[in-house]
Amino acid sequence: MGLNDWIMAHELGIRLGFFFGVLGLMAFWELAAPRRALRVSKAPRWLNNLGLVFLNSVLLRLLFPAAAVGMAAFAASQGWGLFNYAQAPLWLAMLVSILLMDFVIWLQHVMVHAVPLLWRLHRVHHADPDYDVTTGARFHPLEIILSMLIKFATILLLGPPVVAVVIFEVLLNATAMFNHGNVRLPLGFDRVLRLLVVTPDMHRVHHSVEDDEANSNFGFNLPWWDRLFGTYREQPRLGHESMLIGIHGYDDPQEIARLPGMLMLPFHGPVTDYAINRRRWAKPEDSTDE
Repeated sequence: MGLNDWIMAHELGIRLGFFFGVLGLMAFWELAAPRRALRVSKAPRWLNNLGLVFLNSVLLRLLFPAAAVGMAAFAASQGWGLFNYAQAPLWLAMLVSILLMDFVIWLQHVMVHAVPLLWRLHRVHHADPDYDVTTGARFHPLEIILSMLIKFATILLLGPPVVAVVIFEVLLNATAMFNHGNVRLPLGFDRVLRLLVVTPDMHRVHHSVEDDEANSNFGFNLPWWDRLFGTYREQPRLGHESMLIGIHGYDDPQEIARLPGMLMLPFHGPVTDYAINRRRWAKPEDSTDE
């Protein structure tokens, strides 16, 4: 059995192993060294957030049984994509593929903030009233499907090695749980670490209720794109303990913290402008998601 065949046979086990391993590690870290006091009860929030994760996982397996790894294997068999056309050393193809796929995910994240229709989907992620490891996997099923289709298109154009896709998927899931963690890092260590990877303090700024802060720090894995394109913000103005998490005007527990409400959230309320253009710092009573 070749490497690609072995990966295809064990892809689900590899991903699930890393998912539950990182989830368990972050959950323990959050208990041992929390960064912020949580506003709402953790148990029902986790039940609903992880219920959404389970629903999304089942839906993706039903719609795309082979997932992104299967698309990479298909592209290789057809000779489609840059690295299936132009020969390159495996290490170089893997490195460039992971970097470019991460950049596409960054662009996708900017896009769901920029387009009003897509912001409707993405606000399920931002409406979480607290910020912890489960927030990193809390996405509406339609956004998850869109993300997978974007990955498919990227893989068909790029032709990345199958092993690079597996590594990228594992890294993306692991770093998303890490940087959404309600965990405390020494400030000096955080300053150094965020030069290499998005840290919890760096990404938490992005979940601020304030528009100018929410439209910054779009990275999930690599921090360089925000610095390169001018969307990097070092800290929230009120500090991490005092900043408010969520979206102005979204505070109904049935809508933002319960699974049925999360599924219906994109279909409620007007979104009449481009969310990414909102740069005003407003008091909560003066700002709404209109």
